[in-house]
Amino acid sequence: MLSHWMVGHITDAVQSLCEELDVVGTTVPIVKIEQPASLEHGDYSSSIAMQLAKALRKSPLQIAELIKAKLVQQGSMQNLLSRIEIVSPGFINLYINWETWMQCEFVLPECSAGKVVIEHTSINPNKSAHIGHLRNSCIGDTLVRLLRRVGYKVEVHNYIDDLGNQLADTVVGLLHIPLTGEHERFGDYCWDLYATTNKAYAIQPELAEKRIEVLHDLESGSSNISWVGMLAAERIVREHLEDMSAFGIQYDLLVWESSIVREGFWHSAFQLLQKTSLFYQETEGRLAGCWVLKQSAEEQVVDSMQKAATDHAADKVLVRSNGILTYTAKDIAYHLWKYGLLDKNFTYQKFSGDLWITRSSGVENTNFGHADSVINVIDYRQEYPQTMVKQALGYWKESEKLHHVSYGVVSLSPSSALELGIDISEGKSSYAMSGRQGIGIKVTELLNIMESVIERKRTEQSGLSSRVIAAAAIRYYLLRFSLQTEVVFDLQQATEISGNTGVYLLYAYARANSVIRKAQERNLQPNLNTVKITSLEPAERALLRHISGWFDTLYSASKELTPNTICGYAYQLATLFNNFYTSCPVLKAESALQPFRIWLTAKAQETLGDALQVLGLPAPSRM
Repeated sequence: MLSHWMVGHITDAVQSLCEELDVVGTTVPIVKIEQPASLEHGDYSSSIAMQLAKALRKSPLQIAELIKAKLVQQGSMQNLLSRIEIVSPGFINLYINWETWMQCEFVLPECSAGKVVIEHTSINPNKSAHIGHLRNSCIGDTLVRLLRRVGYKVEVHNYIDDLGNQLADTVVGLLHIPLTGEHERFGDYCWDLYATTNKAYAIQPELAEKRIEVLHDLESGSSNISWVGMLAAERIVREHLEDMSAFGIQYDLLVWESSIVREGFWHSAFQLLQKTSLFYQETEGRLAGCWVLKQSAEEQVVDSMQKAATDHAADKVLVRSNGILTYTAKDIAYHLWKYGLLDKNFTYQKFSGDLWITRSSGVENTNFGHADSVINVIDYRQEYPQTMVKQALGYWKESEKLHHVSYGVVSLSPSSALELGIDISEGKSSYAMSGRQGIGIKVTELLNIMESVIERKRTEQSGLSSRVIAAAAIRYYLLRFSLQTEVVFDLQQATEISGNTGVYLLYAYARANSVIRKAQERNLQPNLNTVKITSLEPAERALLRHISGWFDTLYSASKELTPNTICGYAYQLATLFNNFYTSCPVLKAESALQPFRIWLTAKAQETLGDALQVLGLPAPSRM
């Protein structure tokens, strides 16, 4: 990677300078470089001289000149740097020799050996998926693609809570509430049924008691009610998988919560936790008889200050006094298995294609689990339960490699809410979705609407289908915001052709592909060894400079687990390529300029195609 190469050389120069000035014991700041906003300030720049001024007792300009001299002695000037300029108050501006750079092959650093298990989606199997679920899946799938791209072995899990309250509510509705209406899919019917059931609880207390009975039956797995629950859950899961497949989202393993309970995973986890000082049984107070996680003194203080402390009690309690397990208890058992810390394993069956599920009547497969690190993609509202899981694993070193990728929820813009028939008379800036109230937008519904919007806006129909473009537009829209941002989904914005949209990226790639195709038709395929740069237009240099940072961006995003970093890079790349295409003729360029511009177009296409693959977007030959 280019920036790593430069950081390494500058670091060596700084260390040599410190030795020469006899300040070896001084703590040297970490060398960082960045691409200046203005091309006049170099291709890359470092402010390390200003950070060293106090320690070295010299002016930043003097230090910068000394570092430059060291870089020249290293031979860096004869390699990838064409020149180094020192600018007040002490910036070291680096200019790349782009002809030399074109001949180099940069590689990503080798990733640490080991296996990563990424769990994402994990939708309750009680109704159709909505757009909030889709953001989770898009983030998770992009992380899978990103980590695989940089060299990790990744296994993808989707956890199915087939014993939870949500499925119990749907089963109560199926058994006790008559509901008719036009529905294309079972999950859509259950969407309305789930909302109807929750409304009925308020006026039929006896119906709420049925939920408790259903929960017990689901957990036992031996009654007709449990079979109703299993069949309903499996049917809805298949529909969820169809929804996600439209966005290129795939999984390796579906882990059913019922497998964890019925196959004795919690029993094994219980035995392990009892050996730690974290887990104990309360003997008095409101939690008497419950098995709970002991909190640290700091957490106890925070908890006592929270007015709604009782809201979190269920997350600390793993086994209630009546013996019923909390969701967190089952999640802890699941995570102990993920790391291979339990003396048990699931058995598996094929569900569809290459997708496996946990099933008691299945076959053994030792390939699953045994993770070196685990990443869970779950929205910010689950921060506390995730902390409890990490705390429970704190007895083992594996807890250090458990990462919660938290993200903001999705709501609807007023215009999108109005288009979906939601009452916006309150005048809010956004409208939250609620499954219990039946408020929201289903994934299939959104895709159908977006497909219609794309179809109306298109002027050409020879390339990708409108449905594929619609899926790409939705996926990019959900990915481009920083993770903690609440996404206010707006149908109009997501389908714009210009601006920071998925459609804009696809058009840029298709444009580059068209140029390359025409060049090939004319036998204009430049040999890299003979491509020369006579001079660089600002648009050419800006595009080159951005392309050179692709591997650095990949590496940084994989370490920080930030898919939006890739979105930002891809959007800027598309913008810079379009600027280059507009200001610098390619196929009609002068003979001396044409080979380089064709090569640069191909390099931009290759890099943007790589970014699109990581983002899970198509790379169209034409739109």
